[in-house]
Amino acid sequence: MANDLADIDGAISIKQFSKRNGVCERTVYNEIYDGRLIARKCRGRTLIALSDEKAWRDALPKMQPARAV
Repeated sequence: MANDLADIDGAISIKQFSKRNGVCERTVYNEIYDGRLIARKCRGRTLIALSDEKAWRDALPKMQPARAV
């Protein structure tokens, strides 16, 4: 149950965000640095609210369908 903190407090760690979204932790930090992902600090921890995770995913560009040849 300890790994499922998102259900309890509505926020996840960088590591959890990385695993949930299939990106490396360096990419997560780059997204934060570039202002595309909002993160919050609580003492020594960096947390991402679930609503900010969803907003980040929703803002990703959609792929165009492949054209039939």
